[in-house]
Amino acid sequence: MTVEIKLPFDQDYVRSFSENRNEPDWMKELRLQAFDLIAGLEMPKPDKTSLTRWNFDDYKHGVSGETISSLDELPEDIKVFLDKENHNQNLVIQRNQTVAYASLSDELAAKGVILTDIQTALAEHSDLLQRYYMKDAVQMDEHKLTALHTALMNGGVFVYVPKNVQVEEPLQAVFWQEDNEAATFSHVIVVAEANSSVTYVENYISQNKEEHAVANVIAEVIAHDNAQINFGSVDNFAAGTTAYVNRRGVAYRDARIEWNLGQMNDGNTVSENITHLIGDNSYSYAKTVAVGRGEQVQNYTAKIVNFGKQSEGLILQHGVMKDNASAIFNGIGKIEHGASGANAEQESRVLMLSSGARGDANPILLIDEDDVMAGHAASVGRVDPLQLYYLMSRGISKQEAERLIIHGFLAPVVTEIPIEAVRNQLTEVIERKVY
Repeated sequence: MTVEIKLPFDQDYVRSFSENRNEPDWMKELRLQAFDLIAGLEMPKPDKTSLTRWNFDDYKHGVSGETISSLDELPEDIKVFLDKENHNQNLVIQRNQTVAYASLSDELAAKGVILTDIQTALAEHSDLLQRYYMKDAVQMDEHKLTALHTALMNGGVFVYVPKNVQVEEPLQAVFWQEDNEAATFSHVIVVAEANSSVTYVENYISQNKEEHAVANVIAEVIAHDNAQINFGSVDNFAAGTTAYVNRRGVAYRDARIEWNLGQMNDGNTVSENITHLIGDNSYSYAKTVAVGRGEQVQNYTAKIVNFGKQSEGLILQHGVMKDNASAIFNGIGKIEHGASGANAEQESRVLMLSSGARGDANPILLIDEDDVMAGHAASVGRVDPLQLYYLMSRGISKQEAERLIIHGFLAPVVTEIPIEAVRNQLTEVIERKVY
């Protein structure tokens, strides 16, 4: 069955949207090319999840927000995401589609580090941005949602670290969907040149429990030779937001990309996290934690493709489902022909807290080379009564015992989030969703 997206705009709208933002010609032409592709492309087809009844066409597109002069003006539920340890020196806050706050330390700016919103990047770093935008990681013609994203991109950030620069402080972006019907078409590009390193963390936040909105998010992460990128996120869209999240990585020779993804959305969500290990000795470790509740439907795919010799791809996915929520966890390790000495390992585990909850863990290994190592582990089950009995026999209540088991189950991923404030908030969100 074909999913029809009734677009609330036409080509003239896309052209005017780009021109009103004073975008360079290459971006306007890219948008228009993508718009022409939308009608002829299929929707993505995540394994075991049908998108035929998902609402991707009911939203506001161009929605502005107010700027702030001080972080003290933010609501408390936004402040909890901020990295107070680093005094929020390296931070971009997008409020709807307006940059509400932006800061980069003088030290990093002097080294040539770029942390800016996507519109400023188009104005001030157009050639550099064009080099990476929808090129190495994601292409606009993959399916209907990537084309739609390219045509309607309305926010995002650009992170660039020059050669031989080590960024010790985390860089952070907060995407705040304040308008309950606003669409988030956010595009993030993180580039680390040769011999550089950076930690980047992003947060997506909304409060639309009843009103409908759409999030169509793409992140492209490029680690050049011997570069290191630590990418962390907490996605926290409310129940009214239908989310498609596509995060892709490309790692060249001796490069490392680590993913630490907290999938805390309350609405229906499809998430793809794919890394291509292009160079020899490249490395990626993809960690995902997810919690589902209510009638929520989720589909998570973590895929690492080994092209380089002695490349190593590790996948770790842990999820907790309650009420009538369901989730599919696909772990895919692919070793291409010629990637001798490569390693592909994965672990996917799902814990169900109620009889109506459903979780599937699908480990997949695709091996086209002989001299490799590969392995997988998968489990789906309910809270172990023996663990509960042991804890309760020590005087711990049943609810507290379940809480301890759940946090222990999710801890291997939660503890990897590199910003303490985000780890703490993720822990709070987990407790709020579980109880």
